[in-house]
Amino acid sequence: MELLIKNAEIIDWSQSFRGDIYIKDGKINELGENIIKDCKVLEAEGLTLLPSFVDLHTHFREPGFTYKEDIETGSLAAARGGYTAVNLMANTNPVCSNMDVVNLVNKRAAEVNLIDIHQTVSITNNFDGEDLSHIDGLDSSVVCLSDDGKGVANSKIMLEAMIKAKHKGLTIMSHAESEELAGVDSRLAENTMSWRDITLARYTGCHLHLAHVSTKEVVSYIMEAKTQGCNITCEVTPHHIALTDETDYKVNPPLRKSEDIEYIIKAIKAGYIDAIATDHAPHSAEDKKKGANGISGIETAFSVCYTKLVKGGHITLNRLSELMSKNPSYIMNFNKGEIKIGREADFVLVNLNEKYEINSKNFASKGKNSPFDGYSVYGKIVSTIKRGKVIFNER
Repeated sequence: MELLIKNAEIIDWSQSFRGDIYIKDGKINELGENIIKDCKVLEAEGLTLLPSFVDLHTHFREPGFTYKEDIETGSLAAARGGYTAVNLMANTNPVCSNMDVVNLVNKRAAEVNLIDIHQTVSITNNFDGEDLSHIDGLDSSVVCLSDDGKGVANSKIMLEAMIKAKHKGLTIMSHAESEELAGVDSRLAENTMSWRDITLARYTGCHLHLAHVSTKEVVSYIMEAKTQGCNITCEVTPHHIALTDETDYKVNPPLRKSEDIEYIIKAIKAGYIDAIATDHAPHSAEDKKKGANGISGIETAFSVCYTKLVKGGHITLNRLSELMSKNPSYIMNFNKGEIKIGREADFVLVNLNEKYEINSKNFASKGKNSPFDGYSVYGKIVSTIKRGKVIFNER
C-alpha cells in the first residue's frame, strides 16, 4: 500500500516543517517538499500532521465486562481520539494472569484489526496480592505487569515481583495506593505507596512506571529519584491536568487541588513527566450512578491537553507530541511515535484552530462517562492513519 500526504504542517517531538510524507509498505519512506508519486494522495492543506498517540493506560473491559466496553468499541474510540496503540490493563474477568487470557485478547484484537493492542498481565496471580508464580510462564510478547485498580500491599511481594520483572525485562506499572490508608486520606495513600515503590525500584534496578500520578508530593519523589538515576518513568492523565477537586466527579486517584496541577505542569515543562495516559475507564450509566470510578477519556485526551497545555501557553506542541506519542512508544518498544524514515506510518491529522464542544453522546466508546461533557476545546481530530490506511475520518 502506498499513500502520499501533501501540504501538511508536520510536527513531532523534535521538528516542525511544512511538507509531504510518502508511505510505502506501512512505513515512512520519504519526507520532503513537492514529492510526486503515482499513488493515492491525501491532501492535508490547513491541517497539522502528528505521530498518532499511544496510550500507556487503557481499559477495554474484555473479557468479562463487555457491557462497559469491548475491544471493537474501544478500538473505534481510540481511532476517533487519534490513537493507534494502547496498553490494556489486567482487571478483566478473568483477571489477565496468564497467556490464555493474553492470547484471547490478541485474537480479538486481530479480528477487529484496527489498532495495535498490548495486554498487560497482573503482578500477582488473580490480584491475590501474594502469588507471583504465573510470571515465570509469560512469553516475550508481554511487556508490562500491573495490578492496576489496587496496589500490591505486601512490600516483600512487590520486591520479589520487581526482581522477577528485572530478570525477564518487564516493566512494573504501579497503581500506587495503600488500601489501608485509602479510607483515611487518598493523598496519604498515594504518597506512601509511591515512595515505597520508588524505594524498591531503586534497590532492585527494576523499571518502574508510576501510573496516574496526581499529587505534588509524588512528583517531587519522582524528580529526586530521576536526578539520582533511578530507572523510573511516570504518567499523568488529562483529567488530573485539567480539573481540580472542585469538579464533582469520581476517579481514582481523585481529582486534586490546583496547587497539584501547577506542580505537575512545572514538572512537565522541566522534563520530569514522561507521558500523558488516558486511564480510559468506560462504565455503563448505571454503574456510574452507583459510584464507579473512571472517565471515558480516550476520545477527548488530545483536545483537552492541547487546550490546557499548549493553548494555555505552558508547553509547545512538540513537547505534547513527546508526551503522547514519542515517549509512550519508547516505553512500549513500538516502532512509532515520531516522524522518521523507517518508522510505522501511524499519524493523526488535526485542525488545531477548530474549537468544538465535547458531546459524550457522540463517543464511539460504550462509556459516555465524561466530566468534560459540554466543555469547549481546541484541536479537532480530523483523520487517524494506521500504517498508511485511514482508520478514522471526519472530513
